[in-house]
Amino acid sequence: MVSGGGSGGGDAAVEPTSGAAIASDLPAWVRAENVCKRFISPDNAEVHALEDVSLVLSPGEMVSLVGPSGCGKSTLLRLVAGLDAPDAGELWVGSEPIGGPSAERGLVFQDPNLFPWLTVRRNVQAGLVARGVLREQRHEVDEFLKLVGLEAFANSYPHQLSGGMAQRVALARALVNHPKVLLLDEPLGALDAFTRMRMQDEVLRLWRARGTTMLLVTHDIDEAIYMSDRIVIMTPRPGRVERIIEVDLPRPRERNAPEFLAMRARILELLHFAGAAKG
Repeated sequence: MVSGGGSGGGDAAVEPTSGAAIASDLPAWVRAENVCKRFISPDNAEVHALEDVSLVLSPGEMVSLVGPSGCGKSTLLRLVAGLDAPDAGELWVGSEPIGGPSAERGLVFQDPNLFPWLTVRRNVQAGLVARGVLREQRHEVDEFLKLVGLEAFANSYPHQLSGGMAQRVALARALVNHPKVLLLDEPLGALDAFTRMRMQDEVLRLWRARGTTMLLVTHDIDEAIYMSDRIVIMTPRPGRVERIIEVDLPRPRERNAPEFLAMRARILELLHFAGAAKG
């Protein structure tokens, strides 16, 4: 199902909606209301990154953010993570406003950002050490290494790992803190195509096992369709919510299924029109 303004060909129904109305009838786990963000670039120009962005994620939902480069996807992720504050609007997790970073909101980047001088086990322990809870939760480290299939590499160092293995360490490091929300900023973008597809299945397996709410930034339309419950299409800067697409395809999804390919074509068409409207 595609929701949003405008008209076009194809079988999918397109109806007007607004960002504030997205999934408003569902119990909110992450909620952004009329969020705006500006910042000053290195050349002292004002950049209008986000404008009036409203979005609701329900508990256990997997949602992707898709849009052209520079449209504010990663900025929105940083705001939800509490690494930056909006200039206007509100951000909530459950009944609590977001006022700064929290272990309840894990963040995984494209670069695994592992500590090269620490073993895999100690990299996963790092967040527990920082929070002062390693003594109480030390036993969970090996559980999460097993969950991501790296128990045999617990004493290895990052330089001894493949790209996919290093990203799994980053996922385990985020998940060991039991985040209510996992924020994924193109975590698979630097991987080769075959490793990327395997890691997509790995993330989905972890998502099903943990029931964690996930918000994923990606430029890969196939990845968004393959993984998501819903896809949020954003406009060019300043970033706004242009369309919401409900991915109602059965899981596990077949990348070459006619319905999958039709949805891919429709999203590419929407992205093209969004860019044309800006230009």
